[in-house]
Amino acid sequence: MATLAFDAAPVSASPISEGEAAARRDLAACYRLCALNGWDDLVATHISARVPGEEAFLINPFGFLFEEITPSSLVKIDLDGNLLAPTPHSVNQAGFVIHSAVHAARPDAHCVMHLHTRDGVAVSAIEEGLLPLNQTAMLLATDIAFHEYEGVALHLEERERLAADLGSRSLMLLRNHGTLALGPTVADAFTSMYFLEWACSVQVRTLAMGRPLHMADAGVVAGVAAHRSPDGSGLARDLVWPAMLRRLDRHDPHWRD
Repeated sequence: MATLAFDAAPVSASPISEGEAAARRDLAACYRLCALNGWDDLVATHISARVPGEEAFLINPFGFLFEEITPSSLVKIDLDGNLLAPTPHSVNQAGFVIHSAVHAARPDAHCVMHLHTRDGVAVSAIEEGLLPLNQTAMLLATDIAFHEYEGVALHLEERERLAADLGSRSLMLLRNHGTLALGPTVADAFTSMYFLEWACSVQVRTLAMGRPLHMADAGVVAGVAAHRSPDGSGLARDLVWPAMLRRLDRHDPHWRD
């Protein structure tokens, strides 16, 4: 897999703002939580967070397991792939292509998550995508975009097509590839991805039973979908995320290093 080659010019260290420190903490937490949920894929896939007040984002160093990510290990780059803080690490080229595309096109995308879970990839490969078979899937029903598979995402020209396919939606099925979620905060993106992955897993189990499907009334599905806020929610930020951070602290209090 290709890595992003940084400019050889030296990059001087500068003080980290409070906003960047908070972004680093939340992004590292998100990586750790993905590992705890079994959403990681060796050293593949990636999550990014915009640095507040800057045209830059943070992303994982290529070669690290999600369970190894800490706030200080994250790599800071701009939308052109230029390194903005000293690091001995490289960045996955596919990660840069996908995440720079979304951050450039969507100023509201402060966090972008891309995963290759088994159930997420399975649902991305069926023509209908996510079916409204349960309450959680109904909640997401009108907020899912699709992007056709173009091969490993190594080419910068794919960014424009990916951004156009995403449009104003906050969830995407990358066909034959995986899932993507974005949000105005890490908490919102994580919670949206949790719902998407949960719904994909339930769909895989439901279809595996080989029994006739019972579909809910279309009006009811639309009513449930209307409860989803495109700008995130207090549920994610005020309830889910603090609970997830407590979980991480119990599991490994050194994740904040």
